Amino acid sequence: MKKIRVVVAGPRGKMGSEALRMISKQDDLELVACLDHKYEGEYIRDFDSLPNINARIYTDIQKCLSEVNADVLVDLTTPEYGYIHTKTAIENGVRPVVGTTGFTDEQLAELTDLAEDKGIGVIIAPNFALGAVLMMQFAKWAAKYFPDVEIIEKHHDNKLDAPSGTAVKTAQLIQEVREQKQQGHPNEKETIQGARGANFDGMRIHSMRLPGLVAHQEVVFGSTGENLTIKHDSFHRESFMTGVKLAIDNVMKLNVLVYGLENILE
Repeated sequence: MKKIRVVVAGPRGKMGSEALRMISKQDDLELVACLDHKYEGEYIRDFDSLPNINARIYTDIQKCLSEVNADVLVDLTTPEYGYIHTKTAIENGVRPVVGTTGFTDEQLAELTDLAEDKGIGVIIAPNFALGAVLMMQFAKWAAKYFPDVEIIEKHHDNKLDAPSGTAVKTAQLIQEVREQKQQGHPNEKETIQGARGANFDGMRIHSMRLPGLVAHQEVVFGSTGENLTIKHDSFHRESFMTGVKLAIDNVMKLNVLVYGLENILE
């Protein structure tokens, strides 16, 4: 069996370390290197909190990809570095699987064009939890019949972007099937700015950031005499690893950029 050779960016983070543990348990995956902002030249095996894997740490992606024979880059860092890593990987013929959210529309367009030009598969997923992907799809279906909707997303207090990529992706999917309307009373007034949340095409998105949370979202629909709530909770980052593995397997078969894990689900 030929193994897929993987580089992980952000190996010491909560998501990155979980990805290392997942990779170490797979017979068809091999961790060949990691990208970090420090510990140049050290090895993953040297860290007690990480799996005993003989993979070198690099601080420079260009050096890493020129010295290591890699098939896939799994990026679980920040929007700033995630964009740089994704672009550099495509330019070097390595297929990115990206869990970093917060890319701008311009960055996504640029990466889409670059992937097409190079014929390289890319998967950018706002959420790797399969339950969350299904939640987004169910919400899109429900929005055909319940156009009044608000999104409440809750994450740990170290998350940098708000609203979450999952909330934005959910709103975009709903937008595809929902007739545009401005919700609430036409004379509604916020007595404290931001109380009604972000306005996305007339929908409202609310973000919570608290210690103890991981990743949670509710999509609440309202209609005459009834409400419908579609909810998903990730209580541990292990919940994302099934989607990461699915993305690694599928990105090897692609030659374009795919945004959203729902696009590779059968």
